[in-house]
Amino acid sequence: MPEDSPRHELDALWHQVQRRLQSSVPESTFRLWLEPLQAAGAEGDTLFLTAPEGIRAWSERRYSSLIAEALRDCASPLEQVSFAAPAELGGASQGHPELNPNYTFERFVIGPGNRLAHGAALAVAEAPSEAYNPLFLHGPPGLGKTHLLAAIANYLRDNAPGLSVRYTTAESFTNEFVSALKAKGSEGFKARYRDIDVLLIDDVQFLQGKPATEEEFFHTFNALYESGSQLVLSADRIPSELSTLASRLRDRFEWGLTVAVEPPNLATRLTVLRRLVEEAGVEIVDSDALTELANRIDANVRQLHGALTRVLAHASLMARPLSTELIAEVIPRHRASQPTSVEEIQQRVAECFGISRAELVGSSRAATPLRARQVAIFLTRDLTDLSLPQIGRLYGGRDHSTVLNSLRRVEASLDEDVELAEKVRELRGAIHNPVAEER
Repeated sequence: MPEDSPRHELDALWHQVQRRLQSSVPESTFRLWLEPLQAAGAEGDTLFLTAPEGIRAWSERRYSSLIAEALRDCASPLEQVSFAAPAELGGASQGHPELNPNYTFERFVIGPGNRLAHGAALAVAEAPSEAYNPLFLHGPPGLGKTHLLAAIANYLRDNAPGLSVRYTTAESFTNEFVSALKAKGSEGFKARYRDIDVLLIDDVQFLQGKPATEEEFFHTFNALYESGSQLVLSADRIPSELSTLASRLRDRFEWGLTVAVEPPNLATRLTVLRRLVEEAGVEIVDSDALTELANRIDANVRQLHGALTRVLAHASLMARPLSTELIAEVIPRHRASQPTSVEEIQQRVAECFGISRAELVGSSRAATPLRARQVAIFLTRDLTDLSLPQIGRLYGGRDHSTVLNSLRRVEASLDEDVELAEKVRELRGAIHNPVAEER
């Protein structure tokens, strides 16, 4: 399949592949690990897939070869599978990176902490530019801000196809702008972002410290606002706390409605878990199991989903039912009031590998520091809400691709290297529960 194949051909091929996958694995396995995957594009003989954060690593490690086999059975010229789309196939060029079709208003679990945000987002979707403009959602990672932005985009594409809608992240906006400047194509960039009806920008805190991009976004914001287009923005804090962002941008972010998205309470977390388990087709024998998991993970929905994914993976591999005992083994109880710090992860890993923390984050390519660094990056991704660029900055200013490569190397080794798997398990337990270890 050549690079410029029409999108419908790729979708048709992926539909065939999924039918073959569904017939080759148990229904619960397909629904949990394979059905959420989406075809992002193709290049040469490689099919690029996207997956929800909570299942990406496991699906890639366990099912890449099965997907490749299904491709060959479909007589496709695509023979390999990658879960990281190249820049030319990724979200920056399309304006809506990994816009998940499952992120809809119907699938958003409403609770006390997000009811107002949900209502405001739905109002904007039903009446763009008439309800709140701009709408600014803020809160810590993993609470559903991206879900709500994508829900607006999906709603408008289904119910108002005549409107031009663009969803992107501040990071993708920045990358696309820089690429446009290098290619002397800034006019085309401006047309793509200013001649639209609705613009949704996720994680605008990443505009900080980028003066040229801030300037461009300032003019984009003004052009859209003055033309009556709808703007929806999200960040990890309120506009006034984006201290290094130009004051004129902070002021504009507050022109409309600013709404907090807060952590889910126990009832909301239970509702989320029940829905995920139902969609995965998993039978629950122990009625207290989900309550136990909801009590252990109280930070955000993303961590909750990830924890359930790990428990279901262990249950499947060990042929054990989902129970409170299994949850206690897989998800150690830790104190939510003291979130895991990257400094703690780095120090623990450095001590485990017998090196200094400076060596861990440094530039050495020697085997021990390199492996320790990869493990530390893996644990940082697993135990914190930091994005790949954020993690890279904390490990010597490494870029996104280097962090991604470290994650893949550790994940690929865990199944084969028993000693490494045990070391990672012990490190995770020590980081989660340092008090118990000291005793």
